[in-house]
Amino acid sequence: MAELIVAFDLPSGREALELAARLPGLRWAKIGPMLHVREGPALVREFTARGVRVFLDLKWHDIPSVVAGAVEAARAQDVALATVHTLGGPAVLAAAAQAAGEMALVGVTVLTSHEAGDFERVVGRGVPDLGFEAERLGRLAVAAGLRGVVASGHELALLREMLGPDAWIVVPGVRAPGDAPDDQAR
Repeated sequence: MAELIVAFDLPSGREALELAARLPGLRWAKIGPMLHVREGPALVREFTARGVRVFLDLKWHDIPSVVAGAVEAARAQDVALATVHTLGGPAVLAAAAQAAGEMALVGVTVLTSHEAGDFERVVGRGVPDLGFEAERLGRLAVAAGLRGVVASGHELALLREMLGPDAWIVVPGVRAPGDAPDDQAR
C-alpha cells in the first residue's frame, strides 16, 4: 500500500511543527539534512511524541562502522525509516542492515537530481541508462538486507518487478502538476 511521506524541508523546527499541526492524519514526516542539522534529535522526538513516524533522510555514506553507529543512534531515537547510500557498497549496506533491528532502511540508488551525464562523471564510466543503475544498486541494497530503495518514479515499475511486492520503494520529489521541479531532474 502506498503511503504519503511529507517532506519537512523547512528552515526551522517551529515551521515544521506548525505545518504538521495543519495536516490532520499526518502519518509520516521526512526530516532531511538541513532540518536535522538545525534541530537534531529534539525534532525527531517532537514528531514521534505526536504519533508521527519519522523518515530520517540523511543518506549515510561512510565506512561501515560509522554508518552502523549512525543507524544505531537513529534507532535509539525511534526513527521508523532511514536512508543509506547504496554507493557505499555491500559492506556498508550489510553493516547498516545489521544495526537497524526493526527500523526500516532503504538504499538511495541514483539521486533524482542526476541525469545520465552527471552519474557517469560520478562513477567514472558510461552507464547504459539510469534505470539500469537503479536496478543494479537496488539489487545490492535488498541483497544486503535493506527493506528497499529510494528511486525516481521513472524507475518505479522496473524496480517493483525486480524487487517484488514486499520491497519498499520511496519516490522522492513528487509534486503537484505545475509545481516547479526545483533540483529534481527526474
